[in-house]
Amino acid sequence: MNKQETLAWLRRISGDLATATLQRLEDSLPWYAEMPPARRSAVGLVAQAGITSFIQWYDDPTSTPWIAADIFAAAPRELLRSVSLQQTLQLIRVTVEVTEDRVAGKGRNLRDAILLYSRDVAFAAADVYARAAEARGLWDARLEALVVDSILTGEADEELPSRIAALGWHGHGEVCVIVGTTPSQFDVDQVRRTARKLAVDVLIGVQGSRLVLVIGRAKLETREDGGEPDEVSFGDMARTLEPSFGPGYVVVGPAVAALVDAGQSARAALAGFAVARAWRGAPRPVDADELLPERAIAGDPLAKQTLIERVFRPLHDHSTDLVTTLWSYLDNGRSLEATARELFVHPNTVRYRLKRISEVIGWDATGPREAFILQTALVLGTIGITDPVRRGLRPRRPR
Repeated sequence: MNKQETLAWLRRISGDLATATLQRLEDSLPWYAEMPPARRSAVGLVAQAGITSFIQWYDDPTSTPWIAADIFAAAPRELLRSVSLQQTLQLIRVTVEVTEDRVAGKGRNLRDAILLYSRDVAFAAADVYARAAEARGLWDARLEALVVDSILTGEADEELPSRIAALGWHGHGEVCVIVGTTPSQFDVDQVRRTARKLAVDVLIGVQGSRLVLVIGRAKLETREDGGEPDEVSFGDMARTLEPSFGPGYVVVGPAVAALVDAGQSARAALAGFAVARAWRGAPRPVDADELLPERAIAGDPLAKQTLIERVFRPLHDHSTDLVTTLWSYLDNGRSLEATARELFVHPNTVRYRLKRISEVIGWDATGPREAFILQTALVLGTIGITDPVRRGLRPRRPR
C-alpha cells in the first residue's frame, strides 16, 4: 500500500478510531468516566482533533509546528484547569495504543510515523501546560504583590478576601507581618519551603530594598498521642525566617486576629523598621513593641497610644503612688536610696513599689532598656494630665 492509499484508508477509519478511543478511555481511565458530560465531550474533541491532525501530519510532516494549535484549540480554555498534564499524557497514550492496534500490519513506516507523531504531541502538550503555568505564576505574583500592598497601606476593600482566597491562603487564625531588607540574591522558593516546614502560610512582597512577609498560622495536624499540636510562636517563626532577609534590621509586628486585620501589624512593623537603628543593641529580629519609645519619639500615634494604655494608665488607675515612685526612681538614676529620701520612705518601700509596678505592667524598671520605655510612657501620659498636683504628681523642688 503506497502513501496515498494509506492516507485514504486513514481518512475512512478516522471516525471509527475516535469512537474506539473514547470507549477505551472510559474503560481504562477512571477520571474520564467520572467527568461531567460537557467535559467528556471536550476531551472527545481533543482526541478527534489529534487523529485528524495525525492524518494531516502524515500527509505533510513539515506541519509539526501547528500540532499544538490543531489539537488543543478544539478544547475550551477551562479544560486546561480541569485536566492535568498527567491526564493529558494518559489520553495521548490511549489514543496512540488504539491507533497502533488498528494499523497493525499496515507497514513499519506507518507505525514509526505514529510513534514520532505521538512524541511531538506529548512535547506540545507539555509546552501548552508550561505556558499556562507560567502565565498563572505571573498572575499570582502580581496578585500577591497587590494584596501585600493593600495590607501595608491599610486600603483593604471588599475584594481583599477573594484575592486572598485566590492565592490559596489557608491561615486559620492569627497573622503577623515581618519587615526587613531584601537580600541581593533573594530565593522566594526557599522562603516558601521554610514556611511549609513551620506550618504557616506566607505572602511575600518585595518593594525595592524592603522585604515584607505576611505570615499566618495554618491548620496543624493532631499529634500521634491525640493531643493538641504545639503552635510555634511568631517570634520563633521570625527567627527561623531571619536568614531569608538581607543585612540590617528585621522587625516583627504584633499578632492580629485575621489576615484582613494585618494592616495593624504592618503599620507597627514599618514604623519599627524606620527607627530600629536608633536602638544600638536592637536584636535581630526585634519585636515592633520593643521599639515603642523610638516609634513614639518619631511621632507614631499608635506607639504613643500603646505606651499610655499599657504603662501609664494601668499604673495611674492602680495607685498614684506607683506613678510617683516610678517618676522619682527614674529621675534619680534608678537609685533606691535617692528615691527613698525624696519620697520620705524606707528603701524597702521603694523596692516593694517597684515590684508592684512590674506586676501591674509587666516591665521591670530596674533594667536600662525597660527604664527608657517606662520613662517615655510617663512623659506621654503626663502630657495629657492638666493638673499634675491634683492627680498626685508633685513637681520636684530644685535642689
